[in-house]
Amino acid sequence: MAGFRVLELAQFTFVPAAGAILADWGADVIKVEHPVRGDTQRGFVNMGGVQLDPERHPLMEHPNRGKRSVGIDVSTSGGQEVLYELARSSDVFLTNYRPAQRQKNKFDIEHIRAVNPDIVYARGTAYGDKGAERDAGGYDGTAFWTRSGIGYALTPAELGAPLPQGIPAFGDSIGGMFIAGGISAALLHRERTGEALELDVSLLSTAWWAAGASVTQGMETGEVMRVAMPGSTGMSVNPFLGNYQTSDGGTINLCIVSPTGYIRDTFEHLGIPEAADDPRFADVLPLIQNADAAAELITKAIAAKPFDHWRRHLKTMKGQWAPFQSLIDLADDEQAVANDMIVELQTPGGGKPFRVVRGPVQFNHEPLETTRAPQASEHTELVLTELGMDWDRIAELKESGAIA
Repeated sequence: MAGFRVLELAQFTFVPAAGAILADWGADVIKVEHPVRGDTQRGFVNMGGVQLDPERHPLMEHPNRGKRSVGIDVSTSGGQEVLYELARSSDVFLTNYRPAQRQKNKFDIEHIRAVNPDIVYARGTAYGDKGAERDAGGYDGTAFWTRSGIGYALTPAELGAPLPQGIPAFGDSIGGMFIAGGISAALLHRERTGEALELDVSLLSTAWWAAGASVTQGMETGEVMRVAMPGSTGMSVNPFLGNYQTSDGGTINLCIVSPTGYIRDTFEHLGIPEAADDPRFADVLPLIQNADAAAELITKAIAAKPFDHWRRHLKTMKGQWAPFQSLIDLADDEQAVANDMIVELQTPGGGKPFRVVRGPVQFNHEPLETTRAPQASEHTELVLTELGMDWDRIAELKESGAIA
């Protein structure tokens, strides 16, 4: 994406996450922030009940690394003039403000296209840019988790009340990748046809794509599966598919969806090779028919030894499995480290490096380079002088409050 400029007028994580991905891919992403308060998310003091350090802010670093920040008050005529000057030299305009705000502050598509008809205009919304609720606001927890049905599907019916979303900015980050991919396709379309497209991704559509197989099943049959409570009773279908507890309270997930060709190797790795010669389990059909009995044997076998034993021992097993880990555990996972999933960034205040998650796309096996998230309005003067703006005008705009 080197050589492309993205002008981002957006807050929080959904949409800014798209800018972060495009920055990782080489684009020059200019983040427009309010000259006094910046991105509202900068003011968040905790995340899931954990106190945040403003100088080492996960909710700012994750969706904003690699960008440059310019402070502009787009509610002023002077600020709008600066925004338009930036838009003239940009390939993409990226926003998540609602229609009424876009119109009031004159950065809806007709205003931006008036100064640059060739710009790709990308919107991220809660529920889509069409229909009666196009002006409704929403967050990850409302549009992605609650309304979409994902929260319902991931809440065991036995609880009697819905689970809250446990990962902040979960759908936001997924949706940001969709927007980045859509922008890439739109730029390719422009290159081939000369036509500049407008682009929409909503948190609701993000959720429905992520849960697309289940949504399709529900529309087809009127039924969808829901997560069951751990230890729920009921007939097993495939004993090689499930969570099993270790002797020290860890969990090993077996996920051998199709047992064909895996039965003997699996039982041997679990320390019960004799089970592979038992006619109840020796082939796929009897294994499924006697799934409860097989699951009982597997439960006892895994419960006999500790978590670390199984993590080491099962590495040579042919079938699919995984250790049940926390998000903290993954940071030291050898496979995650080997695949460059973590990058260390320097913070403005110095000190130890700040670790963030790299974007999931890797080209030619090379880890993508990125830099820290900008401080609010950090690059205003640099970017405006690159546009050819003289210091007298910059000083005048600062004095009027149009820029920071």
